[in-house]
Amino acid sequence: MTEFRMERDSLGEMAIPADADYGIHTARAAANFPITGTLLRHFPELIEALAMTKKAAAMANRDLGALTPPLARAIIAACDRIMAGEGHRDFIVDMVQGGAGTSTNMNANEVIANMALASMGKARGDYAALHPNDHVNLSQSTNDVYPTAVRLTMVRQVPELIAAQTALKDALMAKAAAFDDIIKVGRTQLMDAVPMRLGSEFRAFAVTVGEDIERLREFSRLLCEVNLGGTAIGTGINTPADYAATAIRHLSTISGVPMVLAGDLIEATSDMGAFVTFSGVLKRIAVKLSKISNDLRLLNSGPRAGFGEIHLPAVQAGSSIMPGKINPVMPEVVNQIAFQVIGNDLTVTIAAEAGQLQLNAMEPVIVFNILQSMRMLTRGMTVLREKCVEGIEADRDRCRELLENSLVSVTALNPYIGYAEASRVAKEALKSRRSIRDVVLAEKLITEAQLDEAFTPEKLLGRGK
Repeated sequence: MTEFRMERDSLGEMAIPADADYGIHTARAAANFPITGTLLRHFPELIEALAMTKKAAAMANRDLGALTPPLARAIIAACDRIMAGEGHRDFIVDMVQGGAGTSTNMNANEVIANMALASMGKARGDYAALHPNDHVNLSQSTNDVYPTAVRLTMVRQVPELIAAQTALKDALMAKAAAFDDIIKVGRTQLMDAVPMRLGSEFRAFAVTVGEDIERLREFSRLLCEVNLGGTAIGTGINTPADYAATAIRHLSTISGVPMVLAGDLIEATSDMGAFVTFSGVLKRIAVKLSKISNDLRLLNSGPRAGFGEIHLPAVQAGSSIMPGKINPVMPEVVNQIAFQVIGNDLTVTIAAEAGQLQLNAMEPVIVFNILQSMRMLTRGMTVLREKCVEGIEADRDRCRELLENSLVSVTALNPYIGYAEASRVAKEALKSRRSIRDVVLAEKLITEAQLDEAFTPEKLLGRGK
């Protein structure tokens, strides 16, 4: 049978599992917010950042004489264990919660306190020896700890996202090189336009993915500015002199991320602008990935009644009733990821606007949506590369067939016979189901030598690589 210990807060008593490192505040929050089913422990990177922030605070309090060395050592050691992956099971609060993140902060305080108590030879819940609020949360408020930790979480996840982006860009560029000798129909508004290289099409995909890498680096730096030390609303109440600078210096060393103190802590406590901007970059990435996925699905369509210019790798059966059908499931899942990220960005925008006065109580849903977007984009780009792009094959015969039977080469005749006459030729070729070449030669509009000159790859493909 499960054993319990009793804990008390201002609302009364509650039985807590005896082996749990969380306490009464965490238990109340877990009961109050059964919202998404996604718990803090499902984002270990956030738990690690919380532990880093708490460790930095303990070190600053120790340095400034606000915390005794024995208590500081116990708290720091507990934080180190959490950063190494221990104790995550007890972070049981839902990611979306009321209270501006207070439940997340309390969950961290209680787990750290009880892990520290165990290292001191004390029982869980013996808060007279080491208290979650009086010691672990010393010189802090949820309103500076939570935003600092979530910003640090996001910044630390950016390299993984960029690595997935870079790998996808490189895979697309490799296909661009492999397909560079294939000339095909270029299309605008889903209509035949002018000839182009299949390699150029994939090069454009690579460039559009790659150009957001620097945007990510640039705007993630906004998240390095934090309000740690501002406590409740940015005034720094209940902190010793030099606490903010000392804590941030320690946090930068612990995390390896150059965090900086905001210029105005009151403004920084309530403003969600950095989240809005960063989420906007994630949305931009998602929009581009979705467009590329749309194109891959179109170019792969068929296999006989569609474009069929490329073949995506078959990764699973496509139908429970149509034998042999294969669907473009990897681009399809990336489309859906993009839709989610776009919706997440709207949630971030609305939540950022919804703050009042000195605090934004909607920050948890901002955090949940941004972290979800980062995770989904990272994983989505990885599976798109591994299970789709790297295995794409070009159908050279199909590209040649569509090009030869299309009217796209007529644009190259403009310098020879003019736009109006070229339009008439195109219309006649379409009506009579003949090629442009056949109509031009039959009507003796230009010589065969001139026609050959107009239809050289250099002329057909223009100057753009």
